[in-house]
Amino acid sequence: MTTPIACVRQLAARLDERPSDLDTLIDQVADRPFVLLGEASHGTAEFYRLRAEITRRLIEDKGFEAVLVEADWPDMLRLSRFVTGDSQDALLDAFDDFQRFPRWMWRNEEVRDFVLSLRDHNASLGAPSGGNRQDAAGVGLYGMDLYSLHRSAEAVIAYLEGVDPEQAERARGGYACLDHRGDPFHYGRNVAFGLSPSCEETSVKLLTGLMGKAAAYLEADGPRAAAEQFFAEQNARVVVNAEAYYRAMFGSRVDTWNLRDAHMTDTLGELHYHLIHQGREGKVVVWAHNSHLGDARGTEMGWGRQQHNVGQLARQRFGHRQVLLVGFTTHTGHVSAARDWDAPVEHRWVHPSLEDSYERLFHQSGLDRFYLPLESDRADPLKARLLERAIGVIYRPETERASHYFRASLPAQFDSIFHLDETSAVRPFDTGETWQKEVIPDTYPFGL
Repeated sequence: MTTPIACVRQLAARLDERPSDLDTLIDQVADRPFVLLGEASHGTAEFYRLRAEITRRLIEDKGFEAVLVEADWPDMLRLSRFVTGDSQDALLDAFDDFQRFPRWMWRNEEVRDFVLSLRDHNASLGAPSGGNRQDAAGVGLYGMDLYSLHRSAEAVIAYLEGVDPEQAERARGGYACLDHRGDPFHYGRNVAFGLSPSCEETSVKLLTGLMGKAAAYLEADGPRAAAEQFFAEQNARVVVNAEAYYRAMFGSRVDTWNLRDAHMTDTLGELHYHLIHQGREGKVVVWAHNSHLGDARGTEMGWGRQQHNVGQLARQRFGHRQVLLVGFTTHTGHVSAARDWDAPVEHRWVHPSLEDSYERLFHQSGLDRFYLPLESDRADPLKARLLERAIGVIYRPETERASHYFRASLPAQFDSIFHLDETSAVRPFDTGETWQKEVIPDTYPFGL
């Protein structure tokens, strides 16, 4: 019987920093309209660079039309308008809507370079007279998260002021119940404990009203009508789902993880169908953490906690053969991460991976950097439930096993994996935060 390490050595294709490194992945994509690119941490430079390189190939070779990322809808919308040539922002100004923690997750040099390359690509396409690149042939950037409760409400009101001032005034009055000093956590706590009225019914009515008047708004709003209507509708959806999310944080009956990933999957679907309605193919690349994009049914999230995620929901909604799930792993190196929520970003040392983990198995293969397809039966020796590491915007190596590892069966979780044995940290720019380098001890305290 083939051992797991022999399986890795037989199936893996080493990365040699050549364009041909991605050929196997591009062939694996075939005609699928959804490619979901993960990351084992939010602060690893190589993950951002490799996803950018893959995305460029998908755009050029496979005709992908949009990039959907784990960021808030209104924040990323400003960047989208920059890359499609629909704003007068200078490059760094286009990042200014990223104001909440963790700003550095998107305000970093790796994302900046990708944004510039995407703008250059769109500029090379041109735009038809009377239209705009985004509705013609350009590639936009979009956010899929739901934290922007108040900013999305403000964006809905701003849109309505341009097309229906009377309805804008209704929306202003309707969304007033959300105003608890601009703090969504305060809103959710007050509603959960009966101290303030819920905005649930009002936010749903405003969304359905916006959708019900779509035809009239599209007729009155000029050449950018379809894009602007879509942006406004999605902001209204964010308000509905964010309102439910913040209320659920202070209850016990609803899993907020499931609410969040359902919203992100809905956003993927809405973007896909919006592109199709514009006469395009609806091909979308997604960037998010492995924990969101690897099928939860292949991890302890699904085995014991009854949690689902975007990877699982996308496969169920669109079909397994329509979605390619790609994970990214590393053994050691450095990462940009904070020690606690809202703490400054730091340049942290990533401790070597634990025994009984996929990362340690990949390290022991001696292949260093490689691409590993997992769809065939030949990957069956890797089905054993091993540990897998997940570092988000916070890294707590002092509780490494409890804070950053979970059990997974890799071939059930992903269709393929990129492993980069040693990685480096993303470099934040203009965040107003100190980026301090952590001193690496001479010996690892846990004897690895």
